[in-house]
Amino acid sequence: MTSAQHSFSIAFVIGLLLISLPAPGQSKIPTSPDEESEVPATGKIRGKVINENGQPLSNATVFIRAYGSPGSSWPTTTDPDGIFESSNLDRRAYFINASAPGYTTQPRDPDSTQSTYYRVGDSVTIVLLKGGVITGSVTTSGAEPVVGVRVRAQMIRDGNGQSSRYGATIIDRPTDDRGVYRIYGLPTGTYIVMAGGGGVASWNERVNPYDTDTPTYSPSSARSTAAEISVQAGEESANVDIRYRGEPGHIVSGIASGPQSAEPTGFSVILSSTLDGGSQWNNQSFQWPGGKGFVFSGVADGDYDVTALSSLPGGQMTVSEPRRVKVRGADVSGIELTTKPFGMISGRVVLEASKASDCKGKRRPLLTETLISAWHNEKSKAKDQPQFVWSLGAPSSPDKLGDFSVRNLAPGQYHFIPRFSAKYWYLQSISLQSSVAPGPKTTPANREIDAARNWTTLKTGDRLSGLVIKLSEGAASLQGKIIPGEGEKSPARLYVYLLPAETEKADDVLRFYAAPVLPDRKFNLNNVAPGRYLMVAQPAFDVALPPLSKLRLPDETETRAKLRRDAEASKTEIEFKPCQNVPDYQLPLRPSASVQKSPSEP
Repeated sequence: MTSAQHSFSIAFVIGLLLISLPAPGQSKIPTSPDEESEVPATGKIRGKVINENGQPLSNATVFIRAYGSPGSSWPTTTDPDGIFESSNLDRRAYFINASAPGYTTQPRDPDSTQSTYYRVGDSVTIVLLKGGVITGSVTTSGAEPVVGVRVRAQMIRDGNGQSSRYGATIIDRPTDDRGVYRIYGLPTGTYIVMAGGGGVASWNERVNPYDTDTPTYSPSSARSTAAEISVQAGEESANVDIRYRGEPGHIVSGIASGPQSAEPTGFSVILSSTLDGGSQWNNQSFQWPGGKGFVFSGVADGDYDVTALSSLPGGQMTVSEPRRVKVRGADVSGIELTTKPFGMISGRVVLEASKASDCKGKRRPLLTETLISAWHNEKSKAKDQPQFVWSLGAPSSPDKLGDFSVRNLAPGQYHFIPRFSAKYWYLQSISLQSSVAPGPKTTPANREIDAARNWTTLKTGDRLSGLVIKLSEGAASLQGKIIPGEGEKSPARLYVYLLPAETEKADDVLRFYAAPVLPDRKFNLNNVAPGRYLMVAQPAFDVALPPLSKLRLPDETETRAKLRRDAEASKTEIEFKPCQNVPDYQLPLRPSASVQKSPSEP
């Protein structure tokens, strides 16, 4: 049992979650000019970590990780001025995250379509917020302190009242000799607090003597009647006391099996409560290579999913079908989990140059700095699939030839989101070469499927190839400002939308664009394909989903049709030529835009 093997159980899975989830509280200032045709092979990323008041944070830990390389990261720390720098980095797409004791990241901007990624030459500012605090005491029914028990704060809703998409924020601390605990560094949100239970142990060791008890929730209850505590960043919620019940819990145990590499890594086994929707209480156990199984102790009555994960070479992972377990007053044993490889989609990014004179000398996208993400269909995803499996399919970067593979995709329907940094290029098409099986009246052939307009379905272990993402030169850009009428105010989360004016392109989802209107009423639309567009300003469609993401979903036909009707009524049209920059555009705010409600509002 080596420390390296044990790190797979928690650190590897959490690392994958980190690089696939949005990275809030970060901004970048690109330093590479768009017209620069040649760039050095390596370079540096420099940045600063500050608090919410703009003060530098020294000794903050900063992790720089290349997308598609889950095992490679470049940790560094900030100096007394909050500055960090990492040199000799290859030209790739990077994820950057920072942490400091007692601090938490800023909430994700709801108008951010994707997590921020960085390139060599970028200057980064990371803002960390002073976290919230929950403190209280744990005592017995006789008012005696319970010493050394683990107390956990679990987020059930974030600061916007939304459930977590891929698992709950959980932080735990032990009580001191007075039975007092203090949990700090909490993001803004709504929490429940529990003491004891949730044992994560091997067959031969126990982590904490209270882990075999069922969790006691504040004030002294089971999960169904737990108190909900509101936490604000930088503030303290005191006197969240727990009268500890000390009721013995149950054991859930079994054995995992499946493909292993020449140097087996074992199995990480996750027990997920089915309560709380997306904000799930996850416990993790580990089955060592050659071990006789896994075990969870201190499990309360309830319904759970048990899922096993393992790692193969090249960043590929395997996963078992989740086993639904019902704990009702007794232990559950004999669970058998068999892992199979996740799905994978491979393809190529191709570049199509423009012959337009205005596009000469413009910088081309670097393929290794491009990111390809596969996003699953939230509406049709398997309801019995634990939330965390959807976040393991981290974005991928192509190699120098443009070839890429997006790995670790759970069974479901997917659409694809490429991201690249080149002002004068745009996303032309996403297609999938699909083989047509021979039939009574057909011969074997390949057909091209529009993977932007249609979902791509993956089954367990599928290996799809032939995805072609075409980037074309000639993109235009638009900088402008909203001009409201006399006495009118801009609504919250106002957006400027572009949609194709040509009727023959009305169904081309990649010709729909959206950009937020900033507090100064300015907006920027970039990487726009040349052509004629209708333009309209309206509030965002959805509370949780950024408008551009929603507009381009394959099944949002009615959303696009309604936007077209509104845009036609506004009678604002604009035409872009290849590589044209349109500055200082003034867009009148129509009265309907200032009063219209989004479809999610009552």
